[in-house]
Amino acid sequence: MDGHEAEVDGVRQAHPGPGLWIGAVEVYGRTAREEVEAAWMAPGATRAHGAGRRRRPEEPDAWRTCFERDRDRILHKSTAFRRLAGKTQVFIFPDDHQRTRLTHALEVAQVARAIAQALRLNAALAEAIALGHDCGHGPFGHASEDALDPLVPGGFDHAPWGADITLAELNLTAEVSDGIRNHSWSRPAPATPEGEVTAISDRLAYATHDAEDAARAGIVDLADLPAVVTERLGQARSRQLGTLIGDVIATSQRTGGIGMSTDAAEALSALRNWNYERIYLRPESVAQSRTVHRMLRALVEHYLARPDHLPERVRTEAGTETGTGTVRAVVAYVAGMTDRFACTQAERLMDWQRSEMPEGFDLPPARR
Repeated sequence: MDGHEAEVDGVRQAHPGPGLWIGAVEVYGRTAREEVEAAWMAPGATRAHGAGRRRRPEEPDAWRTCFERDRDRILHKSTAFRRLAGKTQVFIFPDDHQRTRLTHALEVAQVARAIAQALRLNAALAEAIALGHDCGHGPFGHASEDALDPLVPGGFDHAPWGADITLAELNLTAEVSDGIRNHSWSRPAPATPEGEVTAISDRLAYATHDAEDAARAGIVDLADLPAVVTERLGQARSRQLGTLIGDVIATSQRTGGIGMSTDAAEALSALRNWNYERIYLRPESVAQSRTVHRMLRALVEHYLARPDHLPERVRTEAGTETGTGTVRAVVAYVAGMTDRFACTQAERLMDWQRSEMPEGFDLPPARR
């Protein structure tokens, strides 16, 4: 089907009929939108200008601001972003209802955009940072950081790794790269208020949805949440998240900075600590982390010893490096793997048995 003839000559429509009339429209290009946004945004918001500040200069887009362009690049061009669908958020090989790194990133983007819009910040910038913020994660979540950290100079931290290595080929703006590099609370403060919004949104999202996923899996009972959490935020995830978002907006509006009230921060911290105690550090999780640690280290050692098992593009990159650069190229390859691909490679290349794999790898597809 090639569409339907419209009443206007030379135009085809998706559906038959007279079509829907939108009236005379003045084209709303990038330059005009930059002017409107600049007048509408808060004084400290980050303005978009032309092609933006990039390592490699580019021509500006006719329709999109530089930050919208970055958001679209992460969505359409980044294979690392797509592979987040196969990477652990909390549960390895999650069932159909549990979060992955990809759905987590989408939830963070929604929270960050909601807060940014309410505060008259640059929502496209916040959204781009949020979509890219976890692209540096290795397989199996944070367990990969412990495994890969000693292997590369400066360590393996998913935040700067994502900005400076995983997404470097996208030539993102300085503001988006900075927000990704510094979204973790252990990192230096981001250079933009939108980066700070995304850093807070990340914690709001994972602290609330990790507890919800664990409850659905029967690992925890939300009735056991600390009183400070239920009294200040509620028990259901929707109420917790809504309360926290409202608090960030109200507190930031009142103070002129980006943050949350002491009451909300204490409740969020209590929820996050409860998650660590009941979910992340439970014996089963610790045992899985040890398995992941052994597997990823073994894969790196295998590829260093047998570079012929690497894809040609990785061999080429490793061949142009010397010393630690070769290790970095191999670590980047292993870090880019999905959980399932890492297990498959361990099984195929190193004869790992299913019993040695993280639990869940040998479940039938219907239960994965």
